[in-house]
Amino acid sequence: MTADILFSGSRGNCTLIRTTEANILIDCGKSARAVASSLSELGVSLCDVDAVFITHEHTDHTSALEAVCQRYGIPVHLTGPSSEKLLCRECVARCAVCHPTEYSVRVGDLTVTSFPLPHDSAAHVGYIIEDASGDTLGIATDMGHVTPCAEENLSHCRRVIIEANHDVEMLLEGSYPPFLKRRILSPRGHLSNADCAQLVCELAASGVEAFALAHLSPENNLPNLAYTEVKCALDSAGFSSCDLVVCDREFTVHLPRDL
Repeated sequence: MTADILFSGSRGNCTLIRTTEANILIDCGKSARAVASSLSELGVSLCDVDAVFITHEHTDHTSALEAVCQRYGIPVHLTGPSSEKLLCRECVARCAVCHPTEYSVRVGDLTVTSFPLPHDSAAHVGYIIEDASGDTLGIATDMGHVTPCAEENLSHCRRVIIEANHDVEMLLEGSYPPFLKRRILSPRGHLSNADCAQLVCELAASGVEAFALAHLSPENNLPNLAYTEVKCALDSAGFSSCDLVVCDREFTVHLPRDL
């Protein structure tokens, strides 16, 4: 199982998970053209995608969904509360497969299992993806704080894509209006670099081997800032052997199967 983060951040989110038997997308943000272009660079077409799994209904995770559904008719798995915000679009409704917040679906040789995350959306989930060999990948972004449920689910994974949205000092000193700063810092907002670093160390202690830092804010974070804070925390905790990459907002980042 390989994971390619096509793009990540407030302007769009989409990740390709693939094996020899299945291709799935986690979220479908930005535009259908951007998704298709990024996939083509990997030798994959939207015609090859077996299913799309939506974490929540916010536009940076769903903006390409309508066009993708209209042109390709790909099954879209999402929670009932999120679907209420999206099914007003007829083509999405035709492709939607609605689930409770916690569900599990088999696509080819992949098993995709959801778990709830705290965010200011109708509903929000992370995903654990497992292939036939038992290799596991966890995805958890857009969470205002780390819950025991999130930590428990992610602790069983070999690789994790995790949010490092903002540096608190940059956010507080930045140009965002007070209400938006409060939203981001709230328990249903986004995870800071410091919170991410703490969680990553706890997950490394449980056996997670590789991390990709995702959903970085273009205004309130810097890739080298997020990387340095998390890397220093891992080194200090004795987990310097863990693989660490930072997702790019525009370009594909590959999280390989073999580390």
